[in-house]
Amino acid sequence: MQVDLDVEGAAVAEWPRFQRALFQGRRLKRIAYALASLAGLGWGLALFIGLFSPQSLWPALLVSQSAGLLVLVAGLQSAWWITQWRGRALRPAVDISTPADEPVDNLGWYERLLERIGARWVGLLKQIGASTLWLAGWSVMVLLSLEQAWNLQLPGAALGVSASVGAVLSLLLAFGLLVFERQLAQQPGVEWPEASSLAQLTRVAIIVLVLGALCLLFAAETSLWPVRLAVLIGLLPGLVAVELLLRALLSLFSPRRDSLEPTLLGRSVVADLLRWPPQPLLALQHELHNRFGIDLRQIWAFSYMRRAFLPVLALVSLVGWLLTGVHEVPLQERGIYERFGKPVEVFAPGLHAGLPWPWGRVLSVENGVVHELATSGAANRAPTEAEPAEGPAPAIANRLWDASHVNDKSQVIASRRADQQSFQIVNMDVRFVYRIGLTDAAALAATYNSADVPTLIRSTASRVLVHEFASRTLDGLLGADRVRLADEIGRAVQADLQSLDSGVEILATVVEAIHPPAGAANAYHGVQAAQIGAQAMIARERGAAAEQTNQAQLQASVAHDQAKASAREINATAQAADLRFSAERKAYATAGHAFVLEQYLSQLSQGLGNARLLILDHRLGGSGNAPTIDLRTFTLPADPVSPRNPVQPGAAH
Repeated sequence: MQVDLDVEGAAVAEWPRFQRALFQGRRLKRIAYALASLAGLGWGLALFIGLFSPQSLWPALLVSQSAGLLVLVAGLQSAWWITQWRGRALRPAVDISTPADEPVDNLGWYERLLERIGARWVGLLKQIGASTLWLAGWSVMVLLSLEQAWNLQLPGAALGVSASVGAVLSLLLAFGLLVFERQLAQQPGVEWPEASSLAQLTRVAIIVLVLGALCLLFAAETSLWPVRLAVLIGLLPGLVAVELLLRALLSLFSPRRDSLEPTLLGRSVVADLLRWPPQPLLALQHELHNRFGIDLRQIWAFSYMRRAFLPVLALVSLVGWLLTGVHEVPLQERGIYERFGKPVEVFAPGLHAGLPWPWGRVLSVENGVVHELATSGAANRAPTEAEPAEGPAPAIANRLWDASHVNDKSQVIASRRADQQSFQIVNMDVRFVYRIGLTDAAALAATYNSADVPTLIRSTASRVLVHEFASRTLDGLLGADRVRLADEIGRAVQADLQSLDSGVEILATVVEAIHPPAGAANAYHGVQAAQIGAQAMIARERGAAAEQTNQAQLQASVAHDQAKASAREINATAQAADLRFSAERKAYATAGHAFVLEQYLSQLSQGLGNARLLILDHRLGGSGNAPTIDLRTFTLPADPVSPRNPVQPGAAH
């Protein structure tokens, strides 16, 4: 019940909560300072550890525990403001206000504007209240810190001795808060009305500390639940902080008077649910009655719902239990119906009815789903991510011999070298395409006769491959035998699976690759490279020898042809000279001196064909004087006119 000092101003001195207000305020202040210091220390350690080991358990755990302490600090401070108001109510302040100073005329417009803005802000802050601002600030701080530390992907890790030390410190602090909570719970309401609400907030911090100690004690590399729990325990103080923030925001719409006793803002319905036995409806009823004056016990509808709750719950539970006898079988599955643990029927895809659980149940079996299984490789290998169509090829697509593949399996095969029996090792990748048989008998056999169908197929195939490869050689596997190998392996595996009554049907057997091991591939490539180099060198030397032989043959042929041509030319010249001589002798014998003269004139014509001639007639100058010609204007002829009549240089007569 709130007190109005304007009505009951003098009577408050007789009330216990006002008399103990100062003592309660000092106690709350000391405890709030201590818890705030511990929370700050936890935050500092979390920040320091997070810088060097962000994937550690410590940052998330320390932030969650610090958030639980800060929620309690927010409630303690909210209660401390109330004790301060009660203390002031017992000792009202003396009015020592002085008359307002006379306004100064020399203030400018800027100074007056700042004064008005400051007055308005001060008035607004007074209207909101310091307790509301502090409560909202603590709540926002808690939510921001939890948001930064939220990470459910933390790996498990063993913390060693530090985990034990941290667990002991957490339990000691939780024990101290438990003592404080018991003291608050035992406080009578007339002396301290806020004690019960503070005890509820103290339970939040205690639960967070205890759960954090359990996380530290059970932390290990193989356990993930301590890490997940260390992060999830931050939800409890986070929910309380959200509620406190909403209360702070809603308090802005409540009227405030300095003479009216304030109510505790730092209380939480979420924290009130942390009691045994849990009574959430009762807590909600008390909150509605105290906050809004609504008494649910006076509403007939709620009373009827409370009386009819158990019968309706029993009826709904009975109907739900009966509906467990209705089974829906998907299109890609079949269902084996068991009645009292015995299979009686195989359900086709659709809706079927039977006895409810646990008298009747349906086991799912595949209906025509096709699988591909490799004879080697990890059985539970993580699925590979799809590579982009325009990006580089993934490593799994590398089918070269010098690369090790996940699905390759080493196998010993026969070998014969130098008429001696031996063995070789090859890597192979054999895959089986299978499905559960479509008959009801196959579905029953696959469900009850084998616990793990892929493991059964893989073990059976391994035994068959050992038998099939033992009598084959590498040349045969890489040649004609490879065509028949897949069919023979498939038939052998199917025969063994049928003998085991597994209900599995082998649809196809695919031999992806058969090649030497990756370690021997490089040596094999070296041998191939050496052989290719030797063959290339032989071919190069043979080409050089052929080139030299052809060049010598060409030179000999050219010399022989030139000799034959020269001989033929000389012979032809000699024959022509012989024929000319014979002809001239016959002509001289026939014509005599005329032939000689003719030859002389012919030779003279040939000699004087390009000469510059001056012909003189002896009959010129009839007086008996020979003509005189000035030869200075003439050049000498190239050849004399005749050996018998040479022309002398100088004047001609």
